[in-house]
Amino acid sequence: MVSGPVVPDAGSDPTAAHAGAQGGARDGADDGAVSPSADPPHDVVRPSGSSAGQRKRQQGRSGGRGSAALISGLAALILGATVVSVPVPYIIESPGPAYNTLGQTGGKDVITVTGHDSYPAAGALDLTTVYVNGGPNSDVGLLELARSWFDPTRAILPQRVVYPPGTTSQQVSDENAALMQDSEQTAVAAALGNLGIAYDQQLNVGSIPDGSPSTGKLLVGDRLVSVAGTKVTSLATVQQTLAAGGGTPVDVVVVRGGSPETVTVTPTQNQGKWVLGVGIRYTYSFPFSVSVSLDRVGGPSAGMMFALGIVDKLTPGDLTGGRQIAGTGTISPDGTVGAIGGIAQKLYGARSAGATLFLAPASNCDEVVGHLPEGLDVVKVSTLSDARAAVEAYAQGKDPASMPQCTKG
Repeated sequence: MVSGPVVPDAGSDPTAAHAGAQGGARDGADDGAVSPSADPPHDVVRPSGSSAGQRKRQQGRSGGRGSAALISGLAALILGATVVSVPVPYIIESPGPAYNTLGQTGGKDVITVTGHDSYPAAGALDLTTVYVNGGPNSDVGLLELARSWFDPTRAILPQRVVYPPGTTSQQVSDENAALMQDSEQTAVAAALGNLGIAYDQQLNVGSIPDGSPSTGKLLVGDRLVSVAGTKVTSLATVQQTLAAGGGTPVDVVVVRGGSPETVTVTPTQNQGKWVLGVGIRYTYSFPFSVSVSLDRVGGPSAGMMFALGIVDKLTPGDLTGGRQIAGTGTISPDGTVGAIGGIAQKLYGARSAGATLFLAPASNCDEVVGHLPEGLDVVKVSTLSDARAAVEAYAQGKDPASMPQCTKG
């Protein structure tokens, strides 16, 4: 998201047409805001070349009508300017910039590896972003809305769909920053897993929604140790254990304040799955340091491209074969690629930046069909392994049409 993304989101992402950007890029849910440009002022041109006598006669014959017309014209201009500048409750998403995860931004490498061999890489693995205009960060005027309606590269959404009522600019900024930070760490985990490099991970309770069966039993910050006697190594192990129990109460062992605690939780069903009713946040311990430097971009949708960039940096040779490849998608520690927002805008942004291949989450395929810019091939991916295989095949000259494609339905 630039929400972002500059926002992005991630994103969402900045261009010369949006020089007044506030916030950053989002990579999906990615979201900064770009302020709409003001219309140029309207000048009043006065007549010239008449003598003083002529001016007096003209004033005597038509001075009243001229003044009335001038006043009426100014009033119409003021009314028109007021109407087009009145904020409307909509969000406008437009293509943002692309950032090469193998390159630099602001004079710094986007990805830096410390404590392990790393290798220079040619080509580009671009993460894409989306500009988000409107909401807590900026206003959308009627004129901007009308212009966007006829622009196929832009999307218009009701503000309430993107931002709950009462959301503040600071809340948006904080959430996007947190999502980006989590995305970066998860990308490292996914990349190391793809390369077979061992690391430690822990699952912690990140949130407990209202009405959860874990309310009053688990606390935010608890580290999950075991569920129904099964050691917690991943979210998948928790889900499998709960499914096997069929909704029966389970003992959950956590570490709280440095000490073990055991509580009993009765799972509930959500979308056909048995769950504890908590949000999970991963923490990791890696054998070496991988840092990501990318200002003004927020949201989780850069995860897959970060992971690909890290794989390339840690692998001798050139993953891309010197080609420019773009993409988007969230990433899970196990390498699963997830859906993002604003993919149509990211497709246009990728092509505008020069990419010839785009890696799209399989779960976004319905939105990809019908929004392909000329000259851009798209391959659908469900995992980091899929994405890496597509990049390597493309580098070797394989036709993207022979790779998994997005279809409607």
